[in-house]
Amino acid sequence: MSRRKQINVRCLNPLRPVISIIIPVYGEADRINRTIADLKSSASQLLWATEIIVVDGDPGKRTLKAIKDPDVIKTASPAGRGAQMNHGARTATADLLLFLHADTVLPANAVETILHVCRGKGVAAGAFDLAIGASHPGFRIIEKGATLRSRITRIPFGDQAIFVKAKCFWALGGYKSIALMEDVDIMLRLRKKGYKIHFISDPVVTSARRWKKEGMIYTTLRNWMLQLLFYIGVSPEKLKAYYH
Repeated sequence: MSRRKQINVRCLNPLRPVISIIIPVYGEADRINRTIADLKSSASQLLWATEIIVVDGDPGKRTLKAIKDPDVIKTASPAGRGAQMNHGARTATADLLLFLHADTVLPANAVETILHVCRGKGVAAGAFDLAIGASHPGFRIIEKGATLRSRITRIPFGDQAIFVKAKCFWALGGYKSIALMEDVDIMLRLRKKGYKIHFISDPVVTSARRWKKEGMIYTTLRNWMLQLLFYIGVSPEKLKAYYH
């Protein structure tokens, strides 16, 4: 670790978390303990400064019941990713919020990197570049396209592990309770307010399960089309019919 980062770590207040990691889930009982283990590994020596909040939208709370780690904060809310993430943000005690999908793995030392980035002048939010956990060369093309798209538009998707300062998040009113595109919507609002959005080149690795289930080309083109339609004003409720 560099001397500059060592100084930053020592300046953190050990009495409270400095980053709250919020994981919205529904039907992730088989995956959640692996997600938590990977997350703790990426937090490395800053694990003491991190709180992990899992928000279950399943009325049966099956994912929460599967969690073995006693340090994880377990809570439930009505289903819907936006509603669940807002609930997690209200539960959080840190000044920095990271929203993580259950099938996304952070890179090594991710928490340290986020904290360092957020000390930059004017930085209010950010996300990681994207990698997909599958070997097919077509996924490398999708990854490059996702990186180029997000760098040009300054609008990352939720599977890129969006992080945002809590005061900025609540100044915007949090996520909207919409059927789809809640991640794009909040980043658009951040951008319109002039907040600086930073991208971290070390990628997160997200599961290829949706691409494998629905088809690589179809899923990619469908996602691009949904985003375009959202940009031009088509309601998330109408778009939801094309997203299963």
